[in-house]
Amino acid sequence: MAKKESQEGKPKKGLPRLMELAMTQKVPMAGGMILSALATIASFLPYLAIYFIIQEIVGAYPDFSLLDVPKVLGYGGMALGGVLLNVLLYTASVALSHIAAYGTLYQCKINYVSHITKLPLGYHLKMGSGRLRKIMDDNIESLEGFIAHDLPNMISAFVAPVVMLVLVFAVDWRFGLAAFVGIIVSFLVYGVTSGGSKTKKLMEDYQVSLEDMSNASVEYIRGIAVVKAFRQTAFSFKRLHDSIKNYTKTVIPYSLSQELMTAAFTAALNGIYLFIIPVGIWIGGSTNDYPSFVASFIFYLIFVPVIASILMKVLYASVNAMQVGNAVEHMDQVLAEPEIAEKKTSQKPAAYDVVYDDVTFSYAEDEANAALQSVSFTAPQGKVTAIVGPSGGGKSTIASLLPRFYDVEQGAIRIGGLDIRDISTGDLMDTVSFVFQDNFLFKQSIFENIRMGRPEATEEEVIAAAKAAQCHEFVSELPQGYQTIFGKDGVKLSGGQIQRISIARAIVKNAPILVLDEATSFSDPENEHLIQQALSELMKGKTVIMIAHRLSTVRNADQILVVDHGRIVQSGTHNELVAQEGRYQDLWNNYTRALTWKFNIGKEA
Repeated sequence: MAKKESQEGKPKKGLPRLMELAMTQKVPMAGGMILSALATIASFLPYLAIYFIIQEIVGAYPDFSLLDVPKVLGYGGMALGGVLLNVLLYTASVALSHIAAYGTLYQCKINYVSHITKLPLGYHLKMGSGRLRKIMDDNIESLEGFIAHDLPNMISAFVAPVVMLVLVFAVDWRFGLAAFVGIIVSFLVYGVTSGGSKTKKLMEDYQVSLEDMSNASVEYIRGIAVVKAFRQTAFSFKRLHDSIKNYTKTVIPYSLSQELMTAAFTAALNGIYLFIIPVGIWIGGSTNDYPSFVASFIFYLIFVPVIASILMKVLYASVNAMQVGNAVEHMDQVLAEPEIAEKKTSQKPAAYDVVYDDVTFSYAEDEANAALQSVSFTAPQGKVTAIVGPSGGGKSTIASLLPRFYDVEQGAIRIGGLDIRDISTGDLMDTVSFVFQDNFLFKQSIFENIRMGRPEATEEEVIAAAKAAQCHEFVSELPQGYQTIFGKDGVKLSGGQIQRISIARAIVKNAPILVLDEATSFSDPENEHLIQQALSELMKGKTVIMIAHRLSTVRNADQILVVDHGRIVQSGTHNELVAQEGRYQDLWNNYTRALTWKFNIGKEA
């Protein structure tokens, strides 16, 4: 359903795409549409009954004793029956369309979430969480309103004019022709004022600016601590300020275009009287059947507002369909993004040594500024391989390629001799554990956060992992212990505490390969020893790739790789690298000088 295409191979857009989505729930949707059409037909019975009643009254005038009261009451019953039938059929239609709407909404959100988890990490960074969240919360959510309400109304809006035209021509074709000319003129006015492709472009610009503003707002709120520390406001935070200005610039012309179109169309519809009344005067001056003429004339004068109401439904239905269709296009653009490719058959590695074979990778697809260039090394099974180097040298990029957050452009990465592209994502994630420099806890219990890597883990296993990660003590002191909801009722944790919970999560997962990306970044003199103990427990018997800035954490690594400007410039043990001139010796000397540096207050430098 996510990315269906038409027979010509082009993705469907607009109303065809909306109907394609709605009809994924075929039975309730078809039932809702049929009932909506029948309800619309039933809604005309009262007007037909009114015409017959007018005929009876005019026919009896001026001697109302000749009025056939039982017949008039019968027509009254027909009008009441039409109203009740319309209510019942419409209620049933809305009930079925809601079933279809929620089914479609559920499937679209599942497809969307499933798809974005398979996209490269770079796409998420480029799009931003605010824009992806808006598509999830607003664009996809708009489908519910369209399918549950607008689509039944749209069916009604397109059935009603057909029934209406049959009725206006059946009563008196001359008045019917006059009303039809008025309808044609109204739609010509609508076509002139709608703007066509210009209005569609205004709507697209409006949607994009709304997504940009949402993205900037999320970034602003997430960085509120920095914003407050530097006395920033929404108007001094440039990105948010620019996005608000751009939104204002697009929403005003879009709103004005809708206002002009709606006002012109409404005025034209209400002006159908200008066609009915002259025709009535012309017919009345030459008619031989005055009672029949009066009945028809009165009926059309009563029915003209109904014509306007019915055709306004057509307008609103088409505008809503255009808006929702545009919102769905944004969802489809995300769904059209290529997922990281997976082969149909997956192989599982029998060994856990990691080999980077002549790997080249660029974030911007710019070979001149590649993040990694011809990187080759082997991380032996059961050994610790540390990667060090200056910021921006490519250390974290090496770590990000192993779980296929991105795919290599040239070369290959192998686990136990298997190219990671031949291993399914599920099997790869089971093989590799991570502890990142920026760890994230979900707003759920600490217990569930720890066992996220292996949902079937028992309570005893979770507690054992927490103890090994040196976090059991502070977790036990939380208001509900392991069942405390992170972030609820003001429950917060320090960076070091979150780090240790992330280590406990990796211990529970117990994957044979471990990637530590700046895993001691939040450690301080008080808890660094605890984190080191936790990492020692986690690393036992595993193939470890450790990214580090603190060189003290890698002194005991089995091998150290020095990365600079996307290349491995040195490799060896700590003692070997310190003893030879090169990048590592410079890094080590700078690191040791930083440890002994102190303020010289009141003294000359």
